[in-house]
Amino acid sequence: MKKLLSVSIVMAALCAIGASAQAQDAKAGDAAAGRKKVDMCIGCHGIDDYRASFPEIYRVPKLAGQNAKYIAAALGEYKKGDRRYPTMRAVAASLSDQDIADVAAFYEQQGKAEGASAFSSSAPAPSAAVAELLKKGNCASCHGENFNKPIDPSYPKLAGQHPDYLYAALKAYQTSNNPQIGRNNAIMMGMAKPFTHAELHQLTEYIASLPGDLKTVEQSHFRHDE
Repeated sequence: MKKLLSVSIVMAALCAIGASAQAQDAKAGDAAAGRKKVDMCIGCHGIDDYRASFPEIYRVPKLAGQNAKYIAAALGEYKKGDRRYPTMRAVAASLSDQDIADVAAFYEQQGKAEGASAFSSSAPAPSAAVAELLKKGNCASCHGENFNKPIDPSYPKLAGQHPDYLYAALKAYQTSNNPQIGRNNAIMMGMAKPFTHAELHQLTEYIASLPGDLKTVEQSHFRHDE
């Protein structure tokens, strides 16, 4: 009975994700328009190695080259409050659905405009301990080959992302009953819950070591006159 209940919960979560993805698909993103809408973003995401300081110090995520569908879904979650982080919730709340689609398209295209992918089939093999953790979390089933080819663009590319950001994000999925910290996603919450913080460090250090598409493209200006 418990097994059936678990399957039902997972299927419900997958259906919810599918519905969210379809809603995002209703808005086609325009990368050129998005370029004129990222002034609030580039103060953090347009500076290489920029660090956030809440709830701990970590590098903000690389966005260039990320899947537009995932960026749009993430911003939608901040806007709805499913991701609880004050600064990002405020930014997302100021954006319309079309703004979100355009910003997401811009960052996906920005990665392509900055050169070929660093992806390689010769990614370093995990240690035996990390391999067991990856198996335990069943991570590749969604995030794909070498964590750079998700099975669906609504899932993020992880390879080469900053390890401290990945660690903070996974801890957020373990956090509940906090109005300013935490993320609601049934699949990711279930995946992250069994891991200790030390194990999350091992996972994220390995995933960050993999070659992938993600990068930070520095932007020194805050106005677009094009």
